[in-house]
Amino acid sequence: MVEDKELIKKVEKYESLTKRALDEIKKRDNLTEKEEKIAKDFLSMANNYYNDASYYQKKGDLLTALASFSYAHAWLDAGVRAYLFDATDDQLFTLRE
Repeated sequence: MVEDKELIKKVEKYESLTKRALDEIKKRDNLTEKEEKIAKDFLSMANNYYNDASYYQKKGDLLTALASFSYAHAWLDAGVRAYLFDATDDQLFTLRE
């Protein structure tokens, strides 16, 4: 089915993008204690959603996998926008101006 092939491609694309983003993201230097705690929480949430997505992907639940990869990446983007993480790749992140 064409829809299944398109969904598989999207899941693979977002898995790859999110994995790259997780590998490249770095916490900003000189965070306050509060910011450090928040940054760790954002990273934890991103990793948890990534792991959930991988689980659902293996299980064949591709819609849930795609949503979970998207949530994982959104946590990283939110951290970049909140100036908790340093990022320079505008293909992986929504960068601050």
